[in-house]
Amino acid sequence: MAKVVILSGAGISAESGISTFRDSGGLWEEYDISVVCNYDSLDKNEDITIEFYDKRRAEIEDKEPNYAHRVIKELKDKYKADIAVITQNVDNLFEKAGMSAEDVIHLHGFMPTVACRNEQCSEVYDIGYKALSSFNDGKCPECGTKLRPNIVFFGEAAPMYERLNAEIKKCEFFVVIGTSGNVIEVNSIAAFCDYSILNNLEQSSAIAERDFDKVIYDKASNAIETIAQDIHNFLEA
Repeated sequence: MAKVVILSGAGISAESGISTFRDSGGLWEEYDISVVCNYDSLDKNEDITIEFYDKRRAEIEDKEPNYAHRVIKELKDKYKADIAVITQNVDNLFEKAGMSAEDVIHLHGFMPTVACRNEQCSEVYDIGYKALSSFNDGKCPECGTKLRPNIVFFGEAAPMYERLNAEIKKCEFFVVIGTSGNVIEVNSIAAFCDYSILNNLEQSSAIAERDFDKVIYDKASNAIETIAQDIHNFLEA
């Protein structure tokens, strides 16, 4: 397990132009989230749900990683076994920055991929930025079952949280970048670790500053050099 855990949220990708769940305007306001993001959305509202995720997939095609993504990639390259990069984001900006799929833990799924809806099969396919229906007519090549976005919907189990929990148990240095704290309760994790840094654009009512050793309210691309230097100092000590 890694000594340093870097947990990122929507804020780091927002700098690259990817709209977030809490944004006003844009893709998220075109759809009722209760209709397209719930555990039963594919059963009750299949067509519009697939349409929504097709648009989200297409949205990330021209987006590029920003400076924060690239610095985190460099940190992971240098301290591969000592740093765990965990993200709540479903985009591929870390991968576009040069990180391998094995180097990024996506807690809530991965937008460029689709998965078989047959739990006995559960094959996953990378379709890039295409519409789901354009890949084998929207059916699993292995078993013929309909495919679905490889995303964790509200109310569904999130298997990768087991990886998060395992990494946190051994974490000594915890970094939070661009998350509101409404989904993952970061305060208790920060209090558990020897040292912790919070970097958000602004304060969040769900995050207690007192639980963090350093708090930076700024864009991730501005704060990342300070964060990286602290990580260097910790791992080289």
